[in-house]
Amino acid sequence: MVDLQVDIAGLKLKNPVTTASGTFGFGEEFVDFIDLDKLGGIFVKGLTIKSREGNDYPRMAETPSGMLNAVGLQNKGVDYFIDSIYPRIKHWDTEIFPNINGSVIDDYIAVAEKLNEVKGINGIELNISCPNVKEGGMAFGVSCPSAIAVTKAVRKAYDKTLIVKLSPNVTDIAEIAKGVEGAGADSVSLVNTLLGMAIDAKTKKPLLSTITGGLSGPAIKPIALRMVWQVYNAVKIPIVGMGGIMNGNDAIEFMLAGSTAIQVGTANFIDPQVSEKIVDEIEQYCISNGISKVTDLIGGLITE
Repeated sequence: MVDLQVDIAGLKLKNPVTTASGTFGFGEEFVDFIDLDKLGGIFVKGLTIKSREGNDYPRMAETPSGMLNAVGLQNKGVDYFIDSIYPRIKHWDTEIFPNINGSVIDDYIAVAEKLNEVKGINGIELNISCPNVKEGGMAFGVSCPSAIAVTKAVRKAYDKTLIVKLSPNVTDIAEIAKGVEGAGADSVSLVNTLLGMAIDAKTKKPLLSTITGGLSGPAIKPIALRMVWQVYNAVKIPIVGMGGIMNGNDAIEFMLAGSTAIQVGTANFIDPQVSEKIVDEIEQYCISNGISKVTDLIGGLITE
């Protein structure tokens, strides 16, 4: 038997496999395909203080070894989630992590305060890749001072596990990670999507209504691994790694680079059963390599 349990700042997950926000809905869409109780956690679709329609269509485009998305945080608001969705999903034997978003810091605070009162929700993911309208639309997460400011504000409003999701669209992601660690983050998750675009050569038009969008999938895995490794060597808080994880071997690579847990994202669109398969593949890897605790993999990269 292999001990697959991991610890995110005191919050224990039955295994390191979780699903990435925006790729797994609220989990209900996958009940016909996998046993959700087998997952370590589910990071649910992004929530805002008020209902959002999202961006105009088209807002998704396939790319070589990946995909672009510009959905725009379409959701019915945090109150709808708390009143109508969470009661339907709270019975699952897995951790539910709301992903929270805002255009100004007060938006983040308002969402965090509401979720802080919900029994059974033990952690949130703070998405600092949202455009800060007071800074002309620049994402909170690409500036160290603004990343620190929003993390500090949410830390005051939220007293459970706070995971800050980092943007890769920065010069030095380790600097941002250290900044939010100092501001009170219990953990960081990385990487969010990379900024990209696609063009239809026949029409000479962009494939997304927003022109640019977030690139995810296997194409970004080498970059994501590098950033996880850099952050692991810069902070002391746990890392939730993501970016192109398609199978158990990919997940193990992220753990060796320094991830305590991982998120499966784009792969869910290809194979809705992939997350459950990855749990089994990690366990089999540990058995085959004589590893009794999956935590022994964390940061196990040999560089000499």
